[in-house]
Amino acid sequence: MSHNVLLEIGLEEMPANVITQSRIQLMERVEKFLTENRLSFGQVKSYSTPRRLAVLIHDVAEKQEDQEVTAKGPAKKIALDNEGNWSKAAQGFVRGQGLTPEDIYFKELKGVEYVHVDKFIPGKSAMDILPQLSEVVTSMTFPVSMHWADHSLKYIRPIHWIAAMADEKVIPFKVLDVETSNTSRGHRFLGEDVVFETALDYEAALSEQFVVADNEKRTALIVSQINALAEKHQWTVPLDEELLEEITNIVEYPTAFYGTFDESYLAIPNEVLMTSMKDHQRYFYVMNQEKDILPYFISVRNGNADHIENVAKGNEKVLVARLDDAQFFFEEDKKLSIDACLEKLKSVTFHEKIGSLYEKMQRTGLFAEVIGKQIGLTEQEMIDLKRAADIYKFDLVTNMVDEFPELQGIMGEKYALLFGETPAVAQAIREHYQPISSEGALPTSRVGAVLAVADKLDSVMSLFAAGVVPTGSNDPFGLRRQAYGMIRIVVDKQWSFPVRTIWANISSQLHEKPELMSSGYAETQADALSFIKGRIRQLLTSLQLNYGVVDAALGSTQDDILQIIEIAQVLEAESQLETFKSTIEAVQRAINLAEKASDETSIETDKFETASEKNLYDAVLSVKERYADFSVRERYAALSNLAPSIHEFFEENMVMAEDETVRNNRLSMLREIAQFALSFADLDKLVIK
Repeated sequence: MSHNVLLEIGLEEMPANVITQSRIQLMERVEKFLTENRLSFGQVKSYSTPRRLAVLIHDVAEKQEDQEVTAKGPAKKIALDNEGNWSKAAQGFVRGQGLTPEDIYFKELKGVEYVHVDKFIPGKSAMDILPQLSEVVTSMTFPVSMHWADHSLKYIRPIHWIAAMADEKVIPFKVLDVETSNTSRGHRFLGEDVVFETALDYEAALSEQFVVADNEKRTALIVSQINALAEKHQWTVPLDEELLEEITNIVEYPTAFYGTFDESYLAIPNEVLMTSMKDHQRYFYVMNQEKDILPYFISVRNGNADHIENVAKGNEKVLVARLDDAQFFFEEDKKLSIDACLEKLKSVTFHEKIGSLYEKMQRTGLFAEVIGKQIGLTEQEMIDLKRAADIYKFDLVTNMVDEFPELQGIMGEKYALLFGETPAVAQAIREHYQPISSEGALPTSRVGAVLAVADKLDSVMSLFAAGVVPTGSNDPFGLRRQAYGMIRIVVDKQWSFPVRTIWANISSQLHEKPELMSSGYAETQADALSFIKGRIRQLLTSLQLNYGVVDAALGSTQDDILQIIEIAQVLEAESQLETFKSTIEAVQRAINLAEKASDETSIETDKFETASEKNLYDAVLSVKERYADFSVRERYAALSNLAPSIHEFFEENMVMAEDETVRNNRLSMLREIAQFALSFADLDKLVIK
């Protein structure tokens, strides 16, 4: 007979952002616990609210599975003494297995006979195993933890109760000073304590005490209530998924309601209204059918509909105070000028070893000019790029961005248009922050994309020069995210982006303006470029490419970001073909022997002794003449076409010939092949099966 098992951890209110991952973690840890303890089980359902994490496991086996195992002991020569009696080693072994020497038999392994015994291990009952769920509770980990009372255990919040049941029975264990029981707690204000008759009563019993324990049902309830309000008033309500999850995680019994604010606030930019409602107050904003924001909001109460009008009025007061501030800041900012903001940026430090934000903008302008020319911006785009680079951080010293930092760039675009800048310049100011997250939206305009890449490249190069290098999880300037974003932009735009060439051009520009160039640029260039390659690895890994392929592509002497990525993709595709193994084996052999070649020797055709030498030389010469103009795919094809000649060369010739002249001649030819190969990829990193 199977059991239905309940485990609920009751806590003080948890932060909303950790609840979902903690619910999933508890479920996974319980499943792992049951599997490791050989207790089969059926469906597992997880639950969470601000005050609880729970799992309900159906059909847990009544007992562990029985085991029949074979145990291996000492070798026969050790197990028996000279008279053929069991040695102490053999007797100790079987005693440790709970058996007797009569149970011993010998079995040969790799030509040697060893003592073996078979033993039957009966499974323990589930009720003997389940009290160890205490270890699951205490092993939970959280982004932020705390101590309470005089306990040494750190947890997301203090534990107040634990409900643990197998059907109608309590699973007995204790965590700190909290003993398990069949009781829980209802809604903090509307409910009472709950007693579960059986584990399966969990959800229904809590529902009677105003707790919707199932987070998915809670979300669905919130959505249906919002949709009902929208339908009644003919509104459109964008349901932001992150906000919906957050609200789900801060309520146990949701009741949606709406409030209003004065239409005069609609003169504030929409982004400010949305941020005030969504990010600061956890409200859903309301729009009409034409997608214009209306002077209403929808919020969700953790409770029932009693006195909901008073709740709405209280929320209106809070929002109006926020909007009053925003309106004031907006009106004050309209009195500013871009030049006045730029003057303020001269006293805003970007980093104490690097200089001000104003100086960073000047460096970024140089970076942007080099990159713009590299990727072929038009004359008008270059004009727009220069203006955008000259002013793109000006909004950081506005009142609005000081109050709403998440609107940086967004308000820059708004204010730039307000102050008479062109749409292209204003758009670039907003887009230079993109992508805001690792997989966030990318700039759509070429000017914005170049400015974004230039700003990010300056941050990486300048901070590396200042010795501010990410270590472990410590990356205060988000350089990993910025470098990864830069690479994503380059790939999205399909730009040729040879990092070393671009950096050399930038360095020459900086040398002409030494006041902008920090010491350490040249010394840290290699480390910075290696860091950028590490982010290329991150992108290639996300494409689920073979690790050997990734290593080979990154090991190339090639430094064009786009070509490195294309090399990896070509190698991955070719690795599925039958000819791949033969090609790579031939080239790898050439590369390995080429290491013995001297840079001072050259190929002398009159020293060839065999036809295969001449054939390989002709093939290499043909490739060499056109190799620089080949595409990535053509370069691999060239190496593949060389493979038969390389194999024939190795079959007919001894490379390390006794004659030094012949030997050097053959090594020099292999060196040519190695140079082709390494400019394509470090093929030695590939593991050929």
